[in-house]
Amino acid sequence: MEYRPLGNTGIQVSEIALGTMQFRWTTSEENSYKVLDAFAEAGGTLVDTADIYSFWAKGLKGGESETIIGKWMKKRGNRRQVILATKVCGRMWPGPTGERLTRAHIKQAADDCLKRLQTDYIDLLWSHSADSLTPIEVTLSAYRDLISTGKVRAIGASNYSSGELAEALAVSAATGLPQYVALQPYYHPMARDIEKDYVWLLRKYKVSVTPYSPLAGGFFSGKYRKDKPVPKSERAGGLKWLMEDKGWAVLEKLEQFGRKRGRTVLQMALAWHLSHDWMTAPIVGANTVEQLQNSLGASGLRLTPEEMAEIDKLSA
Repeated sequence: MEYRPLGNTGIQVSEIALGTMQFRWTTSEENSYKVLDAFAEAGGTLVDTADIYSFWAKGLKGGESETIIGKWMKKRGNRRQVILATKVCGRMWPGPTGERLTRAHIKQAADDCLKRLQTDYIDLLWSHSADSLTPIEVTLSAYRDLISTGKVRAIGASNYSSGELAEALAVSAATGLPQYVALQPYYHPMARDIEKDYVWLLRKYKVSVTPYSPLAGGFFSGKYRKDKPVPKSERAGGLKWLMEDKGWAVLEKLEQFGRKRGRTVLQMALAWHLSHDWMTAPIVGANTVEQLQNSLGASGLRLTPEEMAEIDKLSA
């Protein structure tokens, strides 16, 4: 496993991050522990979750992923080896303070996260989305209080538009309030808007990038083929916009690169992410250890400048 800096915090994180939305949703608690063990054994450190994971699943109410991670860390005694990232903003209880990025919500939500995670600090606390109703100064001052008490080490922004991120970074620079040190955007070879709208901001303020859905919801996992019927599932249905000439061309090119190196198309797709000099750690999910090991095989793997240029041309 290779490691990269998290903004200007001094924290080093594994260049592959483990996403845990699937815990108790698409995989069992038992498998979740196995995946976490395999990630740690491979040198993985950055574990990403959220307080709302996964309230949308039948029988779940949110907090399940954090609870599993907390149990795992306590049982393994490995809290110091984990760079723990979680998110707040989504609705977690009834009433006016139950969601958003107000001072009241952030304080209570963070305390609840700490209890479920069975720890006294969070390495990276994300704003899960922007809150247009709460001034950014209020949000950042709430984070300042958490940082000053040692409950949070650093903060990040997830699903922020370039304008929202720019405003937050400018306010931090002008006021001395904590700065978002990381961005978690939707990004993959067929969804590249951040390259145009964000990269100059990321460079200027030294903001790390840990994208979610780096495999386009499974499109670049290797299980979809142009000449084979599309599986009948809700997830496959949501990928139909990718199953056109441009998407198939990018997939086939990555597969071609992989054949030359004895690598899977999934690993080459992650290598494309890791070949950007502003990238920190794509976030991968896994229901099984075998799925995780495929993703971890991308650590240290890079595309050549010529290969990057070919993907740029096909996905433009």
